[in-house]
Amino acid sequence: MKLCFATNNPNKIKEVSQLLGEKFELLGLKDIGCNEELREDQSTLEGNAQQKAEYIFDHYHINCFADDTGLEVETLNNEPGVFSARYAGPQRSDEDNMALLLERLNSSDNRKARFRTVICAFIQNQKHFFEGTVEGEIAKAHNGNQGFGYDPIFIPKGYSQTFAQMSLAEKNKISHRSIAVKKLVEFLKTNS
Repeated sequence: MKLCFATNNPNKIKEVSQLLGEKFELLGLKDIGCNEELREDQSTLEGNAQQKAEYIFDHYHINCFADDTGLEVETLNNEPGVFSARYAGPQRSDEDNMALLLERLNSSDNRKARFRTVICAFIQNQKHFFEGTVEGEIAKAHNGNQGFGYDPIFIPKGYSQTFAQMSLAEKNKISHRSIAVKKLVEFLKTNS
């Protein structure tokens, strides 16, 4: 089954391809000829995921899904949340985002956080949502060079390493995105 993941992020495509397995051919936006930047101007993760998936389904008529992920830090009233990718500005710099977050947490002892991913899928003209969450905390400094986004400063609950210190296989066992994608895969296997 051909399935378009509405992203141009090669890290996300690699991560999700490993989870989907050989039964599905995962395509990115470039693979379907979509070169435009998909809008993400909704106020929720669900809204952004739906906005992107709906656009691809309506314009390219292919089974597809889109995700939006937010890092929610308890003491910052769940910031950066839906603004995670552009927390420090429109340049969408992972380094700038992490620096700003660490600065805002500098004087706080409460470093509890969670990653939340929402997937919206359009399969055979039907819309479906899947969610994955992983609890954890924000490290005091960057550690590791794997992954992307906030991975170097997020330590999942029950672990002593950041996501960026783990291999992709280790991260995929527990990550927010993998939890949501596994729910999507179960749905696809049951309904295809």
